[in-house]
Amino acid sequence: MINLLIVKIAIIGVGATLTFDLWAQLLKLTFRITPSNICIVGRWVLYMSQGIFKHANITKVTPKRGECIAGWITHYMIGISLAAIFILIMGKSWLLDPTILPAVVFGIASVIAPLFIMQPAFGFGFAASKTPNPNQARLRSLMNHAAFGAGLYLFALLVNLKF
Repeated sequence: MINLLIVKIAIIGVGATLTFDLWAQLLKLTFRITPSNICIVGRWVLYMSQGIFKHANITKVTPKRGECIAGWITHYMIGISLAAIFILIMGKSWLLDPTILPAVVFGIASVIAPLFIMQPAFGFGFAASKTPNPNQARLRSLMNHAAFGAGLYLFALLVNLKF
């Protein structure tokens, strides 16, 4: 039973993250909004092994070998972790009968991580305040995380389908 729950959480987390990524590509194609550079996440994570957690501007730091792979793995692991946290908060009843509103609200709330942890650690300032277009970065993050929430809901529906 616990193994099935772990599999369902993994599917929901990967699916929600995939929804986030597909939404970002749609924004790029439709509105020319550049998606987040996931390789930067990998660079950040790889520099952590050297005890460096904060950068003046991570884009000016020497790239690390394998940073893109590390970034994508980290991105999807974060998505799975967020799905697990959400399901832990909501309980088995939500997992068995998912509803969209709590999932989207959680997705939107999860924007706290990039705005107030990751972007400052990258040297981009709180809520992207030091980027060339902070409002666009904030809106992109908000929309992507709302899409993540929608993905939580959609993939919870998927894992409940009876074949």
